Amino acid sequence: MSHIKKYILPYLWIAIASVIHTIGFNWCYVPNQIGFGGITGVGQILNVFIPVLPVGMAILLLNLPLFLLGWRLLGGQMLVSSLFATVLTSVTIDMLSAVYTFQPMDPLLGCIFGGMLVGASLGMILLQGATTGGTDLIARLLKLKFAWLPMGKLLMAVDLAVIVATAIVFRRFESALYGLVALYISSIVMDMVLYGMDHAKVAYIISDHHEAITQAIVHDMDRGVTILHGEGAYTGTEKQVLLVAFKQRQIVSLKRMVQALDPNAFLIVCEAHEVLGGGFRSYQQNEI
Repeated sequence: MSHIKKYILPYLWIAIASVIHTIGFNWCYVPNQIGFGGITGVGQILNVFIPVLPVGMAILLLNLPLFLLGWRLLGGQMLVSSLFATVLTSVTIDMLSAVYTFQPMDPLLGCIFGGMLVGASLGMILLQGATTGGTDLIARLLKLKFAWLPMGKLLMAVDLAVIVATAIVFRRFESALYGLVALYISSIVMDMVLYGMDHAKVAYIISDHHEAITQAIVHDMDRGVTILHGEGAYTGTEKQVLLVAFKQRQIVSLKRMVQALDPNAFLIVCEAHEVLGGGFRSYQQNEI
């Protein structure tokens, strides 16, 4: 079972995500001529000028030099899974377009749902340590240099030029505008898939009853508390500042508890992008 979980399950998720990606592209982007970024967008452009070259085949041909570059920088294991994702996505795009032609819909609906489907599929693939090639792979390579940037934002930056070029080829300025909306939605959904399951918050609590609040957080909420030593700038009075990281679902309980123990407490709640350590997730090497 451990071998199945380690080797087979990731490829199953990649296969599911590739199908979702194909549906989003063929259903929402193609019939509405919505600009698609990256290598897929370049494939769309080539298909316009060379109709006998399917989009999926163009994607594969354009990805070859990127895979050669990525093989040296990222290592073999990731490139094998990425090649699997790229081949499967390219083949399913051509197969689906060959057997069924989707009808145009409201372009706004197309870019919204297309962005959601593509963003979710790319997030699923990236979670398995793979990419679909193209700008996904470029963004993954850039992530090695700019590790602090979210993957969705990196992809958005890389895809903008291709979307504009696609709109020029389609001779529809609206294609670029809808493409930008779809790209923005895709980046948000992708980051939600990649990082959204780790929703957490950080609270700073300043109270004269900090000992009682600390005990309640530790025993009732099962969360650790760090006591910071502060000082009031105006009064010069020493203050104990409680620092606590907690899950999103615990925010109401925390506020109610603080209010009950000290109605005059000063409470600051901040978003936490990631929390690693006891009670939260652990750091994984080469994670994105």
